[in-house]
Formats: sequence, C-alpha cells, structure tokens
Amino acid sequence: MEGLRFIAMSQIRVGVVGAGGRMGATVCEAVAADEGLQLLAAVDPGAVGQKSAGVEVHAELRALADADCQVVVDFTVAAAARTTLPWLAMHGMHAVVGTTGFNDDDLAAFRTAFSGSNCLIASNFAISAVLMMRFAELAAPHFETAEIIELHHDAKVDAPSGTAMTTAARMAAASGEWAADPTKDELYPGARGGVGPAGIRVHSVRMRGMVAHQEVILGSAGQTLTIRQDSFDRVSYMPGVVLACKQIARHPGVTLGLDAFIGV
Repeated sequence: MEGLRFIAMSQIRVGVVGAGGRMGATVCEAVAADEGLQLLAAVDPGAVGQKSAGVEVHAELRALADADCQVVVDFTVAAAARTTLPWLAMHGMHAVVGTTGFNDDDLAAFRTAFSGSNCLIASNFAISAVLMMRFAELAAPHFETAEIIELHHDAKVDAPSGTAMTTAARMAAASGEWAADPTKDELYPGARGGVGPAGIRVHSVRMRGMVAHQEVILGSAGQTLTIRQDSFDRVSYMPGVVLACKQIARHPGVTLGLDAFIGV
C-alpha cells in the first residue's frame, strides 16, 4: 500500500495548504528549492490568484488532487485542519501538519481516517526545538521544581504556544513529583503564569522583535538547569518540514512530534 512504504520517486509531489501566510509561503519556497521535492499545488482561500514559489494559489482542496500530490503540508488553524486532514486521508495523501490546537477527539478521528496514508502532527519543526523538548523530558525526573517561559512575536494570538504545551505534557509524563507552589498572594493576578500538567507553570511573553523562543528552567536544592531554544527566522523550521515530507511514508498512521523522524 502506498501509505505504508517510502515513495520511490525521483521527486515527491507536494502541495501546501495555507500557502498565503508567512509560514506557508516559507514552506512553499523550501519545498521548491529542494531537489527531492516538487511543489505542484498551493491552497489558501485568502490568497487566491497569488503565486507562492511560482505556483498559483487556489481556493479549493481539489487543486491538490488535480495535481496528484503525494504529500500535503498544512500550516493553518485547527478549525480548518479538521476539514482538511480527513479530506487528505480520503484521497490517500500523506499529511505533514504544523497546525496545533487539536483535542483528543480530533486525534482519535485522525487515527481512524489515516488508514491508507500517514499523518505527522508536530507542534514545532525546528530540530533545536525537538531536542529542547526531549532534553526537558529527560531532565524532569531529576528536579523538584520546573517552569516554562515561551516568548513569541506580538502577532501570535494564542497562548501558551503549542510547543510549551507539548513540553509541559512530556515533562509531566516523565515526572509527576513536583514541589508545591509557595505563592500565597498574587499582587498582579496571573503573575505566576498558567498552571499546566502536574502543576508546571507556563509563562507566555508576546514581544515585538521576537520570533519563537522557549526556556525550560528546572531546579532543586543548590542547582538549576536552563534549557533554551531560539528560532530567529521561520527558515529554522524548514529542514524539519522537508525531512518530514521525505520520510512521512515510512511512518504508518498518525505520528505526534518529529522525534521519531530524527531518531530521538
């Protein structure tokens, strides 16, 4: 079955959904520039008629099927992706997804849908971010307190970031034994951040001039460990996206996170 083996083609045929946005446009350029990939279709209802990396942007998902895409990259929003991903599965296309905000019911539906093709959903495609999350997960059992600070550009409307939520969930799964928060009085409500899994505090900064950054600070008596990752440009995500496009056919069903693709 096509979805269960590597695509043995000189070039993998790729489409991009959300091609009119800054991230989608960057994905189009990265795909078009890679010798192993071929950008054949771009979809974005808000950018119809424009061109991204030389490919005209269409309104309808049908353009992906007309172009016979094998892999489709989706960097949109959860509400749109809930329609797009089942459609891709129905048409036997692999999905590489940078959209976040899915709930457990969404993931269950995707696992049911992707039986003949595969789907990767990753909160972050920067290799440095994937390693940062893994390092935080490994460190968690060895410390008594931990907090996450994520910093993003001032156009990001959601908080906390998908990367921060994934990091907190993985740390909580690695260790549920964290010291209680000693705070008794918050002079500014919310000053201690949001409470994530296992009580791990998550702080969100929205700052002009930033792109995407995260610190995980862990501490125990007499010592702290700070793990920080910085993305200064959206191109930092592209090696991970390109890698995912090339390897998605090797990973049956729905995969969460890029870890398995880079062997960590």
